[in-house]
Amino acid sequence: MTVAQQERAIRTRRVILEAAAAIFDEHGYKSTTIAEVLARADVTKGALYFHFPSKGDLARGVLEAAVTTDGVRPQALKLQEVIDTMLLLAHRLPREPMLSAALRMALDLSARRQFGTAWPEWTELIAGMLGDAKGRGEVLPHVDVADAARMMVCAWTGVRVVSEALPEQPELSGEIALLLQLLLPAVAAPTVLPRLEVSAARAAHLYADMPAWRAEAAEAAAASGLVH
Repeated sequence: MTVAQQERAIRTRRVILEAAAAIFDEHGYKSTTIAEVLARADVTKGALYFHFPSKGDLARGVLEAAVTTDGVRPQALKLQEVIDTMLLLAHRLPREPMLSAALRMALDLSARRQFGTAWPEWTELIAGMLGDAKGRGEVLPHVDVADAARMMVCAWTGVRVVSEALPEQPELSGEIALLLQLLLPAVAAPTVLPRLEVSAARAAHLYADMPAWRAEAAEAAAASGLVH
């Protein structure tokens, strides 16, 4: 397969996945049909089944794609990268069906029994980042990073579920910023805490910077011979 063919295949796979995610988000996994995905993606049945042999594979693809640190730039403080990951996810989720579909399936008991959720992967990701931060002295010595990561993911998810049901429906990134402001004193070293930036404004800035981040990532991948 040539580089051009690989790039087309990657684009086609992404188009299919985004179409499936949008429909999962609108109607739920159970009510989504392959015919709807084909129509939304505007691809042939052969192209869809080449990448995703079943609707279940589409669901698993959406869950896998939802675990991402896209848009999070390296920071002087590793703990800031944890914050940026959680803030940016909060800003992106209401705007990107791929993310909101993954959460909807995670909250759907029947879908969860079939495919699990992305929560273990998110917990592992955050735990790894916290571990790096702890190794640099940014996290309090007594903090168990696996426990802290699990509680952060649980709390993040709970804030999303409750805030969506509130009459005023507050902006999720603002609610997650508040959550982090309350949690971080139990995690961050006292000398590090004042240096951390936690706000909905930062989430919006990170989101606005994503096109530049993606362009730089694509350029770096091309320079290293990788195809994206």
